[in-house]
Amino acid sequence: MTDLETPVAPSRAGPAWRRAAPALLGYAAVRALGLVTLAVWSAARDKSPHQLLSARWDSLWYTRVAELGYGYEVRLPNGDVHSNLAFFPLLPWLERAFAAVTPLSHADAGLLVSALASLAAAWGIFAVADHVYGRRAGICAVLLWAVLPVGIVQSMAYSESLFTALAAWSLYAVRTGRWLTAGLLASLAGLTRPVGAAVVAAVWVAAISSFVRERSVPARTGAPSWRRALAMLIAPLGAAGYVLWVGRHTGKGPLGYLDVQAGWRNGFDGGYAFARFVGDKFTSFPSALAGLALVIGVGLLVWLYVICVRQRQPLPLLVYAGVVTLLALCASSYFGSKPRLLLPAFPLLLPPALALARLRTSRSAWVLGGVAVVSAVYGAFWLNGSGPP
Repeated sequence: MTDLETPVAPSRAGPAWRRAAPALLGYAAVRALGLVTLAVWSAARDKSPHQLLSARWDSLWYTRVAELGYGYEVRLPNGDVHSNLAFFPLLPWLERAFAAVTPLSHADAGLLVSALASLAAAWGIFAVADHVYGRRAGICAVLLWAVLPVGIVQSMAYSESLFTALAAWSLYAVRTGRWLTAGLLASLAGLTRPVGAAVVAAVWVAAISSFVRERSVPARTGAPSWRRALAMLIAPLGAAGYVLWVGRHTGKGPLGYLDVQAGWRNGFDGGYAFARFVGDKFTSFPSALAGLALVIGVGLLVWLYVICVRQRQPLPLLVYAGVVTLLALCASSYFGSKPRLLLPAFPLLLPPALALARLRTSRSAWVLGGVAVVSAVYGAFWLNGSGPP
């Protein structure tokens, strides 16, 4: 299950749409439940669900980039500078393209991109899980991703769904020996979010491991070496190209993007700021309960990753999930955004997906159905409250 050199053709028909259909239909049903619940909740609070999904928080920044390009910034009273250069360009490019060929506004084009990308992400997650653990695990993995507490973000004009789609299909391409596809998708993921580095790392580790195995077992036959080498070259081009462009645009050189992120108080501090944030929760009651919940949540993430390692998940998946989780938890960004930053870390869901797949269909359906209802209610409550920043 860990061979990275030879494409592994499943004994059944591959991840064609018919094989993935139950997962995609289940995913669409969960998302529809979330949207209906959001509409009802928002109507009761006299708010617009459409605005919550397409015209608040980061979605506004993406829309402004699509409409006006880069160069917009907001200067706050405390001296912070929020520049739209912090937002990677692939999502606004797609918004602009869809708005140009359809009657949709840029904001509605963002919702359309998100809807299509979320289905592509669900299919990609299914393809990866099906390839590693089989069809039932693939279906369960997709449904678990759909019912995450912040799963409503998958329906927003945000970049999480687009990034997850590119990452999942890049990882699947690695697993099936399609190196050039893997490198191209990794490059596109790098144009979507800073965490695209996780996909690049997965492609690089997989390719290097493949070279090492090939050297130790010369008789093995697999993809030509030049394809793997070219994939390694292509994978970081998207992220590197944008970061270098920002540095030139700002006149601050290769590290200019870090200055842009610093204006948002974003950075990598090894988790120090997050640890202080959690520690401060224990200075009073009832905030200590929130602090305890955060500690339990981080512990659960670490436990899931340990299980992934013990179950001998393919190395690219372990590297990808590890980097996504590390960047999410160890960044000094707004702490309320960390749950959505973890959305792309779908390999962490494979252990519980495998456990659900071993249950009777009726039992797993009841479990997932119950969690879907809770997730829909929480998503509606969350977006009508603090929501993602």
